[in-house]
Amino acid sequence: MEDSEVVIIGAGICGLATALALHRKGIKSVVFERSESLRNITGSAIGIRQNGWRALDRLGVADILRHTAALVKRDRFVLLDGGKQQAMPMDGETRCLRRKDLIDTLFDALPPATVKFGCQLESIKIDPNTTKPVLQFIDGSSIIPKVVIGCDGGKSIVADFLNLRPPKMFPLCGVRGLTNYPNGHFFEYEFARFKKGNNLVGRIPINDKLVYWFCAQPYVPRDGRIWEDPEVIRRSCLDLLGDYPQEIKEMIEKADMESLSFSRLRYRTPWDLLTGTFFKGTVIVAGDAMHVMGPFLGQGGSAGLEDAVVLARNMAKLGFNHVESGKKVAVHGIEEAFNLYVKERRMRVVRLSLQTYLTGMLFGASSWLNKVICIALLFVLFKNGSGHIDYDCGDL
Repeated sequence: MEDSEVVIIGAGICGLATALALHRKGIKSVVFERSESLRNITGSAIGIRQNGWRALDRLGVADILRHTAALVKRDRFVLLDGGKQQAMPMDGETRCLRRKDLIDTLFDALPPATVKFGCQLESIKIDPNTTKPVLQFIDGSSIIPKVVIGCDGGKSIVADFLNLRPPKMFPLCGVRGLTNYPNGHFFEYEFARFKKGNNLVGRIPINDKLVYWFCAQPYVPRDGRIWEDPEVIRRSCLDLLGDYPQEIKEMIEKADMESLSFSRLRYRTPWDLLTGTFFKGTVIVAGDAMHVMGPFLGQGGSAGLEDAVVLARNMAKLGFNHVESGKKVAVHGIEEAFNLYVKERRMRVVRLSLQTYLTGMLFGASSWLNKVICIALLFVLFKNGSGHIDYDCGDL
């Protein structure tokens, strides 16, 4: 492979957003993606809160995406066991995007040939002579870039190189899916959650015909291969939710089979984020590779978008000078730029991770004592439960 100046590992949301942010600042990058094509058919949808829309505005793609998803106006929580419910206006701009729409929009905004497919990273080493990172791919090829940005998700090879502790698992699993209503659905534009026993179902309309939903439940160990079958996923949900309202069961029954996914909910602990080393030399992580978290605040994707803006801003300000006469960039003080990025992001992601962790443990807690502890900590540390959406990542 041809050596590149700035290499991004992973063409997910954060990887593409980082490449776009760098492009907006005049810095060329190459994204290496292990899949043979753009991963725009995996996953179903992602909620974007006000802080995420700020980041998308800075990336220059927000208005395109706003036309693909309706504004979510209300937050409603229903306890089916007791028949109680609580509803309130949704704070800030909130929309649920199809993951495909977000991935495609970011990809289309990049220069041609920015993403190279079928390139699966195997390992990273440091060349003892040049101190540059050497990327080895599974096909036997290797490159020596100046900068490596790991956006390769919760099972990140780049994070392993940085000796970050592996993510842990919540005692929960999640099923996600999309349901299309050709004649239109009758649901309000709200984030509705329905809890009964240890099961939680969430529902958010994307537009007048498409609805995103998820089901969270305690994890029961089984052969992981069975969860690769969409019919098994759908049937297991219906079996668990037999006493849920008919509209919920019909929504799952009519789900788009290709959209169904099952996953264990993983997270990097808040204390690991507080003490972890997020860069070494000119190798750094962003997105889930840095701070994979549970879905309980709906902030994982938005936090990755914030990372992209902050990282590109600091690289442009302190790390790189664009050389007009050629197509390369010269690296000056990149470690200082990375250090500023980490300082700016660390406490933001620690707080997000801690609030997400406590919320997830509250849902999965098996004893009343644990529930009381989680509630008390959430009240003391996060009196404004939606304060996390007020964050502004700043200009690009």
